[in-house]
Amino acid sequence: MDKTKPMITKFALVLLLFAGVSATQQAQQPLPSADATAPHRTRLIMKDGSYQIVMSYRVDGKMVRYVSAERGGQEEEVPIELVDFEATKRWEQRHAAAKEGEGAAPTIDPELLKEEAERASLTPEVAKDLRLPDLDNVLALDTYRGDPQLVPLPQSDGELNHNTAHNILKAVVNPLSSSHQLVQLKGDRSAVQLHVDQPVIYVRIGEATATPSGSTPLTVDTYGASQAMTEKHPGDPLASRYVIVQADVRTNSRIVSSFKISALGTVQQQSDVIATTTEVLPGGHWMKLTPKQPLGFGEYALMEVLSDKEVNLGVWDFGVHPTASANRDAILPQPKRPFALAPRRPE
Repeated sequence: MDKTKPMITKFALVLLLFAGVSATQQAQQPLPSADATAPHRTRLIMKDGSYQIVMSYRVDGKMVRYVSAERGGQEEEVPIELVDFEATKRWEQRHAAAKEGEGAAPTIDPELLKEEAERASLTPEVAKDLRLPDLDNVLALDTYRGDPQLVPLPQSDGELNHNTAHNILKAVVNPLSSSHQLVQLKGDRSAVQLHVDQPVIYVRIGEATATPSGSTPLTVDTYGASQAMTEKHPGDPLASRYVIVQADVRTNSRIVSSFKISALGTVQQQSDVIATTTEVLPGGHWMKLTPKQPLGFGEYALMEVLSDKEVNLGVWDFGVHPTASANRDAILPQPKRPFALAPRRPE
């Protein structure tokens, strides 16, 4: 009988010790909002509004122990009275769709999306990693050795102010006159030589490009082209028609002669004049011009028809020679560089 009492006492002590260990283990179990067996990035939010990005956390007595996701998995702790568990749980519920460390995509303000689209329309992408600049007014999309390039086209005329990329120097067409010289360009070869026979040309629009300048207007025959063009603001690229005229190459000069325009505002079929199709790019900042037929080897000028009786004598000249060397001022593709995140030092 005396031996039985010590055994009962020892057994009771074991039960009490086991109950204490179980209670301690239950107290150290992670809260439902953090799964210690399946770590994932979450926020442990503090009562002052700050937070720690953690992979997991658990309550250990008066401390909350967590594995930091920002400091290489280092285990840290913070007093339990500083942690806002309700806010932590709400944040996890809102981001329940996150998978394998990826947070849910944040909702972007529609106004911010609109502003971003507007910024992108100023410099649209015309080929892989190749965007139009925000400064030049007229550029040609060329291909050199298999790579796309944007080549600025110079506007040529001795009386123009070349500080402005889109100048207007008017010439008015006389219905009774025969074909005659409109523009004489210096040199027998343009400084810009393209390597493709159907280059796409981009004209900047949407801003006040230039004001009329130069001498007394010259008259040329447009054969009653659309009167609607005269109702628009002079110098507005959208009010114009564009043609590509092959220049007559002579000794140290290139001659651009007058041409006829039909009643619909399109150029009559002539061997040295190529009409273009036009397309305004999204955002309304750029106009795309595409020749309706391939260009042969030779020297050319992009010419702007301002109205049914007016043409712009400030032309954009270029040549087409597939074997020419590279253009010095060509804009090359700019591949995007991947983001590199530097490790953060513990504060």
